[in-house]
Amino acid sequence: MKLKNVLIVVDDMEESIRFYKEMFGLQVIMKQEGNVILSEGLVLQDAKLWADVIGGYTTPFNNTTELYFEDNDVEGLVDKLTSSDIFVRFQTELTVLAGEQKMVRFYDPSGNLIEVRTPVNRR
Repeated sequence: MKLKNVLIVVDDMEESIRFYKEMFGLQVIMKQEGNVILSEGLVLQDAKLWADVIGGYTTPFNNTTELYFEDNDVEGLVDKLTSSDIFVRFQTELTVLAGEQKMVRFYDPSGNLIEVRTPVNRR
């Protein structure tokens, strides 16, 4: 068995595609009936389709899941986030952790939690 993708529910598909392209460099692999597969295995599903499939709605900003990314330039990402016209809400401001690792947490435009850290130096 192999995990193929991670699916998140989004309110505005085009805004979400733009967000993940501009902030993370993800590319659209395929679009199909309320689903968009992005590079790195991230799938966006339209909230209306999700509600039809499961018979209920999601709860944005619920903190029950998190997308985790690593980036060597977390400060640059924070600059992009704060200067963009796409609204994001920060959960944890840019923080320096033990070992000089940097970390920030924020929500995408649909309220999905994202964490970005600098990679840990491995020897």
